[in-house]
Amino acid sequence: MLETMTFTKSLSAADRGALAAHLLALSADDRRLRFGTATSDATIRDYVARIDFDRDAAFGFFSDDLSLGGVAHVAVFDGAAELGVSVLADYRRHGIGSALFARASAFARNHFIRTLFMHCLTENAAMMHIARKSGMKIIIDGGEADAHLELAPLDATTIASEFLQERLALFDCSLKAHVLASRRVQAAFTGRATTAV
Repeated sequence: MLETMTFTKSLSAADRGALAAHLLALSADDRRLRFGTATSDATIRDYVARIDFDRDAAFGFFSDDLSLGGVAHVAVFDGAAELGVSVLADYRRHGIGSALFARASAFARNHFIRTLFMHCLTENAAMMHIARKSGMKIIIDGGEADAHLELAPLDATTIASEFLQERLALFDCSLKAHVLASRRVQAAFTGRATTAV
């Protein structure tokens, strides 16, 4: 069961393994929707290895087992940024994609980026919905869509919001880690008790 609030935590180079595991867990069709083409395991590993965490940003929704259920990558270039979002099937329809979009938009505004782009296949209903809901201008060409959003300049609210979101996400991950550790201890204790009988 997912919480009513979705927290998205910033990712770093230390999270490359979890990020790769998330993308590799996508089905072949979901990979095609995320990257716009059929994508092999090797291509995904190369993509993750090339993310420049000093320039770009990545955000993740961590599930109860601390695996990444959803990820957003903001690739920054020349005062603009391209956004890619993926959410595993078990976590869809819970607002995770929208939360990742909001977090990416806040990051972009707070880093003086004025335009946020998304490129996706028109059949990617979830991303098309997020693009429309956020007020992105969408240009459709055949089976592909390009969307862009002109971002307002940063202000005190966006800075405070991004700071608070990160702190809440850290707290959320810490709580999940404690619950997971408690379950493991309980399972180990129960297992030993059963073996001793």
